[in-house]
Order: sequence, then structure tokens, then C-alpha cells
Amino acid sequence: MDDCRIAFESLEWQSPVPGARSKSHCRGNRQFRLLELSAEFVEPDWCSKGHTGLVVRGELEIDFQGRLVRFPEGSGIVIPPGSGSAHKARSLTATALLFLVEEV
Repeated sequence: MDDCRIAFESLEWQSPVPGARSKSHCRGNRQFRLLELSAEFVEPDWCSKGHTGLVVRGELEIDFQGRLVRFPEGSGIVIPPGSGSAHKARSLTATALLFLVEEV
């Protein structure tokens, strides 16, 4: 049942912006993504996409338009899509590794 496994170890890291890199796999209308943010990462714009996932390593802080929420290692993340939950994330540790499941 190899189609049940996502081999993240064989996927290449992609670096869309400085301080962030990711590996992703799409299946149907879902994207499964490992996202690593470094302490140098600065989110250029407010994100209004929905995210569901887990902080695998490190600690993350998400700014919800002035309301700061910390997500330590092991925390689940559920952010609904839309402008009402627009957000910017930053790593509070040298790196933060997230596992995310997102609609595509």
C-alpha cells in the first residue's frame, strides 16, 4: 500500500522566500506540507489562506492582526480561510518545523 505513504524524505526542499522552505505532496484537493521557518523569516504580506496542522519542532508565533498567539512544539494549528483570520507567522526559535494539511 505504497499509495498510503508520503515519502517526504525523497522530496526536494523548495525555498519560495528567504527564511522559509517546504516540501509538499498533493493528493486530490489536499496538500500535505512540511514547512520550516527560520528566525530570519519575515512574512511579506498578510496570509488569508486556511491552515490545519502541527508544530513538529520549535516554537511559532502567529500575529492575527495585532493579536499574538504562541504555538509551542506539539501544538495543533487550525486557522480558517478568509480575511477575518488574516495572519503572519514567525519562528521564535532558530527554526520551527510545521506539518500542514491544506485545501488546494
